[in-house]
Amino acid sequence: MNDAALLTVQEMYRADQLAIAAGTPGLTLMENAGTAIVHELVARWQKRPVCVLCGPGNNGGDGFVVARLLKETGWPVRLALLGTVDKLTGDAAKNATRWKGDIEPLRLETLDENPLVVDALFGAGLTRALDGSALDCINTINDRNLDCIGVDVPSGVHGDTGEILGGAPNCALTVTFFRAKPGHFLMPGRGRIGDLVIADIGIPEPVLDQIQPATFANGPDLWGAQFPMPEMSAHKYSRGHVVVRGGDEMTGAAQLVAIGARRIGAGLVSISASESAVMIYRSGLPGNLISAADTVLEFAAFLDDPKKSVVVMGPGMESTPETREFVLSALQTDKHIVLDADALSVFADDPKALTSGLNDNHILTPHEGEFARLFLFEGSKLDRTTRAASETGAIIVLKGADTVIASPDGRTAINSTGTPYLATAGSGDILAGIIAGLLAQGMTSFDAAAAGVWAHGRAGELFGPGLIAEDLAELLPAVLDELITGYD
Repeated sequence: MNDAALLTVQEMYRADQLAIAAGTPGLTLMENAGTAIVHELVARWQKRPVCVLCGPGNNGGDGFVVARLLKETGWPVRLALLGTVDKLTGDAAKNATRWKGDIEPLRLETLDENPLVVDALFGAGLTRALDGSALDCINTINDRNLDCIGVDVPSGVHGDTGEILGGAPNCALTVTFFRAKPGHFLMPGRGRIGDLVIADIGIPEPVLDQIQPATFANGPDLWGAQFPMPEMSAHKYSRGHVVVRGGDEMTGAAQLVAIGARRIGAGLVSISASESAVMIYRSGLPGNLISAADTVLEFAAFLDDPKKSVVVMGPGMESTPETREFVLSALQTDKHIVLDADALSVFADDPKALTSGLNDNHILTPHEGEFARLFLFEGSKLDRTTRAASETGAIIVLKGADTVIASPDGRTAINSTGTPYLATAGSGDILAGIIAGLLAQGMTSFDAAAAGVWAHGRAGELFGPGLIAEDLAELLPAVLDELITGYD
């Protein structure tokens, strides 16, 4: 799990301090950082003019190392500094004395002749909007479409939130150190990162035991060891039974949930619907079990079976008082429940009627609009999702290009798989089914939510342009094959 850890700005400061306290000088860490950047730079670009933009802090110190090492290998290098050398302190000042070339003031002329740019102006801890010559240079990098390498983060991207403070360069490559930060994965900053490389600069791994990070990059490193792989003795009952409550009109939604759950490995999937819609569902895919339940009492009686361990509600249901009652009834059981779409929106006028009855058996999968109907929180996406999980006791999956998964115990994961082509009707229904299918096979709520989001995004990546929701289920076997191969 530590391999997937993301460090906040303050946690990264502490990692540096712990490394120094353990005997690695800060000057060595800075030299290693610059060396890592140069290694990645020369591996991607042929020798050409380079302009290194240095800021007044340690990020600028990294830039001085980069400039020196590139010049020593024969690259033509210009270095521009925001501020003056006499204002530099600590290791940055020491590395400035090691640079034997000219130090130009930061100005637009530095970017003439279309150089390869190393952005070492500001790191992840920037808290105010860029302005003046720094912002002018950043905007010019983007206007001229210059190749740019970000040191730690592109200047202007907040390391904790992904917020863009005034502006940020569109980097082709960003090199960060020891561990990535939330801002590398959260939008809109993620859109400025380019290729992300996490470099080892000599910080010892055991410092993570003292820091104990709670935020992670979502992926198999986080939950792969718990991913359900069927044994030779497996049978359909051992792989779990998912129940989907189907709507009367948008009947395709529940069927998409069902196929997502079955493709990811659930042994059985039942669709429960009103008598008037049952024939529509029975004419659908033959692998689904169909059961009629017109009333809340009938639905409750249908769920009164310990083998039916997971319930999905919302997709295709309408925002009606009846939907509200069905949801509240299901929440009275001890089953895992995935709530999406109208199962969430129906509580917009009284969110506490829903949120007061939640626990960590329950997973909510809202998009931003649905989230805003239930929670009036402000702050970054990570902060809002974390707070919602803490206050409700449920797992929250706040969907989007940078889906955040949060547990009430404080753990969060930020997803990076996916494609814009996932923005298509029914995509969220497939996701709800995938999560439910993983729950049915025994994954914990947080792990099932995180793994489901990752697999859903990965399936979208494998298909590409032209994607529709039905395609996602067809690509899940390929995703599973990747996971099995990786964890054989």
